[in-house]
This record gives sequence, structure tokens and C-alpha cells, in this order.
Amino acid sequence: MSSQKQRKLAAIMFTDMVGYTTLSQKNESLSLSVLEEQRKLVRPILARFNCREVKTIGDAFLIEFASALEAVKCAYEIQKAAREFNASTPEERRINLRIGIHLGDIVESEGDITGDAVNVASRIGPFAEKGGISLSRQVYDQVQNKFELPILSIGPKALKNVTTPVEVYKIDMQWSGEKSSRPTHLDKSRIAVLPFANISPNPSDEYFADGMTEELIATLSRIRELGVIARTSITRYKGLTKPVTEIGRELNVGTVLEGSVRVAGKKLRITAQLIDAASEEHLWSASYDRELEDIFAIQTDIATRIAKELKVKILRTEKIRLEKKATGIPEAYSLYLKGRHSLNARSEKSLKEAIRHFDSAIRHDPDFALAYTGLADAYSILASYSLEYIPPNEGFPKAKAAAEKALALDDHLAEAHASLGLVKFYYDWDWAGAEAEFKKAIELNPGYAQAHQYYADFVKSFGRFDEALKEMRSALVLDPLSYSINTGIGHVLYLSRQYDQALDHYRSVVESDPAFVPARLWYGRPYMQKGMFKEAIDQLKQAVKLSNESTVSLATLAQAYASAGQTREARALLDQLMERSKKQYVPAYWIALVQMSMGNRDEAISWLEKAYNERSSWLVWANVEPRFDILRSDPRFGSLLKRIGFRN
Repeated sequence: MSSQKQRKLAAIMFTDMVGYTTLSQKNESLSLSVLEEQRKLVRPILARFNCREVKTIGDAFLIEFASALEAVKCAYEIQKAAREFNASTPEERRINLRIGIHLGDIVESEGDITGDAVNVASRIGPFAEKGGISLSRQVYDQVQNKFELPILSIGPKALKNVTTPVEVYKIDMQWSGEKSSRPTHLDKSRIAVLPFANISPNPSDEYFADGMTEELIATLSRIRELGVIARTSITRYKGLTKPVTEIGRELNVGTVLEGSVRVAGKKLRITAQLIDAASEEHLWSASYDRELEDIFAIQTDIATRIAKELKVKILRTEKIRLEKKATGIPEAYSLYLKGRHSLNARSEKSLKEAIRHFDSAIRHDPDFALAYTGLADAYSILASYSLEYIPPNEGFPKAKAAAEKALALDDHLAEAHASLGLVKFYYDWDWAGAEAEFKKAIELNPGYAQAHQYYADFVKSFGRFDEALKEMRSALVLDPLSYSINTGIGHVLYLSRQYDQALDHYRSVVESDPAFVPARLWYGRPYMQKGMFKEAIDQLKQAVKLSNESTVSLATLAQAYASAGQTREARALLDQLMERSKKQYVPAYWIALVQMSMGNRDEAISWLEKAYNERSSWLVWANVEPRFDILRSDPRFGSLLKRIGFRN
């Protein structure tokens, strides 16, 4: 057999006999007999599936599958057979199994397998009940809606020797028409506001229904005793007709709010229903026929009545915030909602459109603080590291002015503090000021997922990776389906040199949404650091294609080619970027990284100086970016870091 190591993706099943260690200590001969019966029961079932028995470890089986669905079906058949066997077997001879299944990267060598996937599969098994099956999030994403039994989230779990908590699911083993013996508890104070349906005569009023959804999420999140799911996770359900019970399981919420919006001139009709996610019982419903200017009173009433129904206490300060009217001018509010609708599309065109809407809203009401916050967000996103549509010095100063104006009007706006913190972090390099703003945003609204994500981005730039993961986990609880947050966790793992874990994390995002460009893009970087250039290039080619040849994707692919020794291909992409820079903004930071990867150290330092003068937001992670490790002995790079503000 070849000793060559092979890395691949596989579904791993780990079985464990409940109570076997105790039995073997009490009665060794009986334990060996039960062990033999277990193997006789399990192996014929394995033979019916496309899998490989890697080995047995004491009473445990380690099984490799090419398909997550095959693994789940096989696990169910094993538990079904064990249940039938136990029905006519004395208690001391029963085969009680727990099974864990995970999908991830493994390394195969001489017939054995190792890697995080094996470790995770073995660690999640104990979370299953006797006779049960536990799945990781990666497996759940592959089998949801494809397996006939309900699959329930039991929440994120900390596993030994695994850096980040793993969300664990269990199969609800409803044998032969039996109801589950123990209902899964869903916290009613965790609530999802589903996208409100637009039933207006004019389809273009969709923005108002979407805005109503987003504003209700923001309003409810101001009540500290409620856990409100963020917008990015909610948008996945727009246009879908999933059962409420399924949505409750997927988001781990006990309550769901759904409704509709109808706008006709200045008349407004809103319906809202609060539903128990476990039983689908309607807890409360209401209809509002009002003037458009009454929109804030409607939002306040809905939030107050939800809190009352769920027996959640509203603090006096929260009540004041809930009852505060953002603007008294309906036209300003409609323009603000149009701005938010455009902002969420994230294209250069839509962001500039958002700015026009926010500016118009401010002209109608110069004291509309939320409109200034929207303006700050739009300018920050245009200039930020993730999109870089405009140079930082064109976007961030305008974002800062807008955020400061919002806070001058209302210093209790968590969103405005987070926006200002972002500018102080990415552009001003004012570390103390940025941290103070992020902390203030979280203090004002602990349910604001983006504030936790921004703060995680901040602390990881200083190598405070444990804090970064903690904040990312807080964001993920509030926004569990966010690809951006999950990709951000991968970035923390990458920067902390945990490349295998980063690969697993990026892979899980790509498997959930193969078209999500940031995950494809950053997937290539840990591969580069591990010297797996073919894999890096494969992922980055996909990123280039999916992003329509964005600057960052071309530059990262050029780095991979250069690192792999494919200088001609790297040079061709560099020339393409230089030609592009004659017509549009191309960040100097990316040219620097390509030059560095090609071995042109002097050119790389020169372009990093240009990036410094541009105030590139990417430089905030220069102190921990693995790609820069080859420059760390160069005093010119050390000087650059000191000028940015890094002491070490």
C-alpha cells in the first residue's frame, strides 16, 4: 500500500457504544460478547452503502463516506437496526449507540485517516441521546430538505481541541409514527422577523416592505431581553414558503413575526402575526390602517405588544428609545427606506444611488439622524477593504462627517457609533478612538450583530484572536446564516496561522453557497500559505469568474501564480491591473502584494508606501497578515508598521 498522503473532503461517521467502558470494567466477557454482536449488526448495514470502514477503535467504528447524505442514511439504518435488536434483548446485552457525523478535510495515509474532520465527528457524538445521531453544521447544510426526519439545532458547542464552537444538530428520531418523546426547547425570547410581504398596488413599493422588516428588527433589538435575528439571515427567507417550525429550527428561535405591507398614496395598511415556532400557534395578531406619518407609532406598538406577549420587561430607557420618532416627515422616511434598500444591494451603482436617497432625505429633514447614519455607511462601504470602489480618501472623510452629525443629533444611536468606529479604525488609524466607539455601540445595543463583527475585525488586527472569535460568535448567534460573518471567522483563523481550520471554515461557506465570492476569494489564501498552489489557483479562478474579474480577485490569483512559480501568468495579470489603473481606482495595496509574491521586494515596499499614502484599509491587518512574513526582517516594512501605529 502506498504511503503517499492524500488530502480530500469526506463525510466522517464515528459510532460510540453508551456505557461500554463501565460494562467492560464490571464484566469483561459480557462486554466482549456485546461488542461482537455490535459488529455483526453494523457491518452488514455498512455493506449496503457507499462507504469505507477505516477501522474500529475499541467499541467505536470510524467510517468514511463520499456523501454526507449517504452517511446520514446509513447512521439512521444502524440506529433503526439497533432499536429492533434491543426490543427483544435483555438490558445488559443491548446495543446502545451514539453517532456523530461531520463533513470536512481529511488526510489519508496507508489506509488510515486523520484531520479535524475525524476529531469533530468523534467529539459531537456525545451530544446525541442514546440511540441518536448528531450532525455538524456542515452536514446539516448538505442534507436539509433531503432527509425525511426533522433535524433540530441544539446550538453551538465547544469541542476539545477545536478552536471555534461547532453548531451541532440532532436528528429527531420519530420511530414508526411515534412523536418525539421530548420536545426540543426553543427560547421564545429569540425572535425572527420574516420579510414582510409587499401587497401594494405598485410593485416598486417593495422597498417599503423590506424597510419595514429592517426597521422592526432594529426596533426590537433595542429591547435587551429579546434576541433578534439580524437582517442578513432573514433575507434568505424572502419569497420562500417554509413551515414556521422549520424556520424556527434553522434559526434556533422560539418565535416568528410575519406580516404584510400595503402602501397606497399616503395611506398605510400593515398586518402582523406573532407565531410560536414550535407549535405554529398564533400568539398575537393585529392590523393597522393608518396614515404614512404614523409608521413609527405602529413599529412601537408592535414591539411593545410582542414584549408583553412574551413577558419581556421593557426598561424605562428602552421605552423612551422605542417611542422616539426618527422623523416627523413621511417623505424623508420613504427616501431613507429607499436608501437602505439600495445600500443592501452593495454594488457601486446601488451605493451611489443610496447616497442620493439619503441626501434627499436629509434635505427634507436636516435633523434626521438615521439618514446621516445611512450616508456614513454608504460612503464607508464604497471605500472599504471589501469593495474599494473609490479611494479611501474620497469616501471615509465623508463617512466620518456624516457619522459625527448623526451622533450630534442622537448620541444613543448604536449604528452611528459603529459607523464612526469603522472610520477611526480603517482610515484614521485611531486605535483608542475606534475601540471606544465599537464598545459604545455594543453597550447601547448588544443585539447589533454588525457592531460585534466590526469589533472582531478591530481586535484581530492586534493579534487578539481569542477576543475576535468571541465577538464573531456573538455576531453569529444574532445572524446565524450570515456568510459574511462565517467568512470573517475564517479570516481570524487564517490570520492566526490556523490554516487547516480556516480551510474547513471557508469550505463550509462555499458548500452552502458556491457563488459567495468573498469565501471563494479568501479560501485561496490558506492554501497558498500551505504551499497547495493548485488548490489555491482553482478556488481563485472561481472567484475571478464569479466577481466578473474584480481587482482583488485578479490580484490574489496573480499572487497564487507567482507563489507557484508561474511567473508568466502572474505578470499577465499584473499588466492587466496596471492597465485598469489608467481608467479606474486600483488599490496600491494589491499591486504591492503581487510584486512581493513575484520576489520584487523593493517594488513591493514602494507600492506599500503608496498604499500608506492612500490610507488603504487593508493595512490595518499588516501586523498580522501571513503574506507579509517575508518582509518582517526588512527595516522599511518595520518603519511602515510604526507609522501606521503598531508598536510591535
